[in-house]
Amino acid sequence: MVDFDLIVIGAGPGGYVAAIRGAQLGMKVACIEKEKTLGGTCLNIGCIPSKALLNSSEKYFEISKHLDEHGISTGKVALDLSKLMQRKNKIVKQLTSGIGFLFKKNKITHIQGFASFIDNKKIKVTTSEGEKNYTATNFIIATGSTSIAIDAIPVDEKQIVTSTGALALESVPKSLLVIGGGYIGLEMGSVWSRLGSKVTVVEALDRIVPTMDEEIAKEFMKSLQKQGLEFKLSHKVISTKGGKSGVDVLMETSDKKEIAEKYDVVLMSVGRQPNTDGLNLEGIGVKLNQQKSIKINTKFKTNIDGIFAIGDVVPGPMLAHKAEEEGVACVEFINDQKPHINYNIIPAIVYTNPEVASVGKTENQLKEEKIDYKVGKFPFMANGRALTTSSTGGFVKILADSKTDQILGAHIIGHDAGQLIAEIVTTMEFGGSSEDIARICHAHPTTSEAVKEAAMNIEGRAIHI
Repeated sequence: MVDFDLIVIGAGPGGYVAAIRGAQLGMKVACIEKEKTLGGTCLNIGCIPSKALLNSSEKYFEISKHLDEHGISTGKVALDLSKLMQRKNKIVKQLTSGIGFLFKKNKITHIQGFASFIDNKKIKVTTSEGEKNYTATNFIIATGSTSIAIDAIPVDEKQIVTSTGALALESVPKSLLVIGGGYIGLEMGSVWSRLGSKVTVVEALDRIVPTMDEEIAKEFMKSLQKQGLEFKLSHKVISTKGGKSGVDVLMETSDKKEIAEKYDVVLMSVGRQPNTDGLNLEGIGVKLNQQKSIKINTKFKTNIDGIFAIGDVVPGPMLAHKAEEEGVACVEFINDQKPHINYNIIPAIVYTNPEVASVGKTENQLKEEKIDYKVGKFPFMANGRALTTSSTGGFVKILADSKTDQILGAHIIGHDAGQLIAEIVTTMEFGGSSEDIARICHAHPTTSEAVKEAAMNIEGRAIHI
């Protein structure tokens, strides 16, 4: 007799959600997590703490720079970084403790330790007290990802940091170099820029956020430049060396010219890699691809019976909400249900100010695929609610099929873009058109009216421009 119907390895967004859904469906479930706290990278050293710092730093920046236009005067604004960090830690603790409560509520066995497969029915867990074996009918691997390491850029999480170290700096660095112009680097760069650091972003490509719509990316960089961030595009960091006076950085331009500079702190943010080492996957025959992601079929099953995988350890975008959806779907497949995930409409968001949100196809992708499309745009400058909240930067952009009017993609840069994109995601999930959004009554005054106007502008009939 096996110990559990399901063992989930990893308690991040994908893993803990899968465990809870399994328990809801009547399975006897255990979840193995190597860290002391539940929630994985997202809750502990990723999504949640970074958004807490983004919120706090935005308030600090707003009070320091923009209160006067509202007729509000204050004395000198002071920053207590330790208190700011305490707030972040309190939020993290509240959420991670909440998962523990949900585990108890759903009668999920929580096992802390390092898991390694013995075969497709048995797993070894190494804890501080020794080793113990557990058996299960089904396993879900949800071990997440870690920051990509580069030998020439040795991370110490003090001077040369990943996002983990950037979330816990003890003082505001005078200068910060961000290596990588992706989501994480731009978010953390924004935090420390608002708090007073001189931030430079170096990117090997000729643009930031390369997976996003090109027009949005250009507008995004202009906005960040206005906020004080500097960019070195088509530059590559060759090496870094920390010392008492800072970090010596050697860069190379696209024409092979070398540049030597010094920064107080360097943030390494060039992507993430799946956590598949140490599980003995090769030992039991689980197939991986060249990036060490686990190969799965459309039902998240590996090539080995009874072993499934979800989230950052499988191919696809490394997003917490993708992992959550996969966790639910995987467990439902195991229980012979028929779930569905539309990978074409998983939204992606950068939580800077302005926020940037994207779903579906970009213009470049539609051109490459030779799909005839129409564009509808509407600027927040022409939106009443945006004007009253001093958040007029950016615009909504909707792409629709020229013949059917079905929405193929949407891209928003502006305040609360991450919230506004949800309406378009919902419409796309049901195969909706721009006309569907254009005909829906949107409350006034709200920034959601910009979405309606962009949809109306597909046919050139926006009212307020």
